[in-house]
Amino acid sequence: VQLVESGGGLVQPGGSLRLSCAASGFTFSSYHMKWYRQAPGKERELVATITTNGGTTYYGDSMKGRFTISRDNAKNTVYLQMNSLKPEDTAVYTCNARTLSYNYWGQGTQVTVSS
Repeated sequence: VQLVESGGGLVQPGGSLRLSCAASGFTFSSYHMKWYRQAPGKERELVATITTNGGTTYYGDSMKGRFTISRDNAKNTVYLQMNSLKPEDTAVYTCNARTLSYNYWGQGTQVTVSS
């Protein structure tokens, strides 16, 4: 089982990034997918969730209207489009695949929002 995130980096406030998480080793379309983030000295925070078929999404309050989660089950990939980024969005972003019985994590990708 692998979850490999990519797309992180340094961006100026107000900018955008698109994170990707490529999955392998399990039936991707059967898993709800989530993005979490953790900033230094802070607890891990749920960023967004998308259901197996992409029909339902959920966002943390501070992400609503700025972030969009999506998935492509044909490519076994989940995405996180992040717009209007703020310095407080700086964190390691990690994707998570979950069912009632299984729970997989990626290694994370660093997002730094700074001028």
